[in-house]
Amino acid sequence: MHAVVAIKQVPDTSNVRIDPETGTLIREGVPAIVNPYDLHAVEAAVQLKERVGGGQVTVITMGPPKAAEALIECIEQGADRAILISDRKFGGADTLATSYVLARAIETINAELPVDIILFGKQAIDGDTAQVGPGVATRLNIPLITYAIAIEEFDLESRTAIVHRRIEQGVEVLQTSLPVLLTVEKEIAPVRHAPLPRLIAAARYQPEVWSATAPVVFDPQQIGLKGSPTVVGKAFTPEQRSGGEVISVADLGLNAVVARALAVIEQAHVRNLQPETGVVS
Repeated sequence: MHAVVAIKQVPDTSNVRIDPETGTLIREGVPAIVNPYDLHAVEAAVQLKERVGGGQVTVITMGPPKAAEALIECIEQGADRAILISDRKFGGADTLATSYVLARAIETINAELPVDIILFGKQAIDGDTAQVGPGVATRLNIPLITYAIAIEEFDLESRTAIVHRRIEQGVEVLQTSLPVLLTVEKEIAPVRHAPLPRLIAAARYQPEVWSATAPVVFDPQQIGLKGSPTVVGKAFTPEQRSGGEVISVADLGLNAVVARALAVIEQAHVRNLQPETGVVS
């Protein structure tokens, strides 16, 4: 069994600030972490390897040299191989360019050792687009299951799997052929603490580094800014809203609560109609 997991190193969003002048993220001093959903994707791959009695888990990421730290954390979790795809030419990539790079990398990995399953976290907490995983599946022309919460069956002989996915109405159970790409929710696999021997081994591990020209030759028109038709125009912090009013039916009764709610809505509507002079015409 060969699983490939794509991860991303992201800024810790609980510490992110935005420059009010430029509208860009202030990354200085902000710790970088493995995208939380991706940690569960790695854990799911490791547990699947254990379940079928062996195999290989390969973890890949595209990012700056610092992203090697995120890969080391995945080796601590139980991944067997880690690949950092890093080159200045990849800078400024949007989700389209990123999906191209990752898909080409997975094609190369598959040529070395056939891939049975590809896992992504359902989305990255910095961009929240949830587009890269589906983009990779489209480029590879393989089945895609999003919001996966469980792998019920995984049969390498029949080349099929049964996967549970979260939907608004509940849970959908799907059968798919292999290889398949899953984007996963956190509940697919709780992240376990790594044992000490694995931590020691991971500390000595050196991820492979791939550039824009070796071992894969990426099309320069499809990477970085050249391959990115979308750009972030501006990022901003939403305005703080004032606290709401809590009205208790037990204290006032239903009729009084309804009357108060209608009055609040009417007052808000009147304020929205007022011109800048403050005079209602």
